[in-house]
Amino acid sequence: MTENTARTHTEHTPTPPVLVVGATGKTGRRVADLLAGRGHPVRRASRSSTTTFDWTDRSTWAPALDGAGPVYISYQPDLIVPGATDDIAEFVRLAERAGVARLVLLAGRGEPEAEAAADLVHASDIDSTVLSCAWFNQNFSEGGFAPEIAAGSLTLPVPPVGEPFVDADDIAEVAVAALLDQTADGTSRHAQQTYELTGPRLLTFADVAEEIGRTRGGQVTFTRVDSDAYRNLLAQFGVPEQETDLLLALFEILFDGRNSRVSDDIARVLRRQPTDFTEFAESIAQEAVSL
Repeated sequence: MTENTARTHTEHTPTPPVLVVGATGKTGRRVADLLAGRGHPVRRASRSSTTTFDWTDRSTWAPALDGAGPVYISYQPDLIVPGATDDIAEFVRLAERAGVARLVLLAGRGEPEAEAAADLVHASDIDSTVLSCAWFNQNFSEGGFAPEIAAGSLTLPVPPVGEPFVDADDIAEVAVAALLDQTADGTSRHAQQTYELTGPRLLTFADVAEEIGRTRGGQVTFTRVDSDAYRNLLAQFGVPEQETDLLLALFEILFDGRNSRVSDDIARVLRRQPTDFTEFAESIAQEAVSL
């Protein structure tokens, strides 16, 4: 092959798409949109996407991986559920067989099962990055808490423990960096890294309610209840028992103080400070006014 032929061949070799698993979720949607905005080919995968992917149907996994380059992994409903680590192990095996370039795993911060899943990803033959994340700001605007907050209250079985709530837009930017950044020799500078992604300060859920209320010019009242009262409350609103069990397990595990610290990993990767919760609260207050 001559030099000109080799150059022509290289120029016409299409860039493999980034596979975004969970492309309709809070972070997956943002990751896919950022990649597309930068002109990078994206393969959006979820139960409702053109590329079908369902964590409960392993027959959908290999077709989604076929021909993919880097892969962003968000697991549903959460890595804490039984069988999640087995799913991640099988997904990693299929990714290795498909020859994908990189793996970026979204994980819950402080969850033992998430740490086990992270170990599986890092033990693979693929360059990998794990994003160990605090609770998302967007849980209060896009998630299950949003309807109650819109009504002026927030009721949870959570003690007054500080959490460094993180913005999903920041997570997406770090994810895209981990998926695409490379050094001069073509390797990833994020390979084998586990980043703890947090906001810049600790807030309790009562602090969050107060902040949201202040920025929108009203009041959001936080009420702490016990687990039984919370279960009864969710049952009144028709929340499935399995979903309630998951929420209660997360509250019990994660709010014992283990995550009451901030990290500078967002600043190290993005070379800017993470989004403060006040900025997030002001943005959703402005959106509410414009509707």
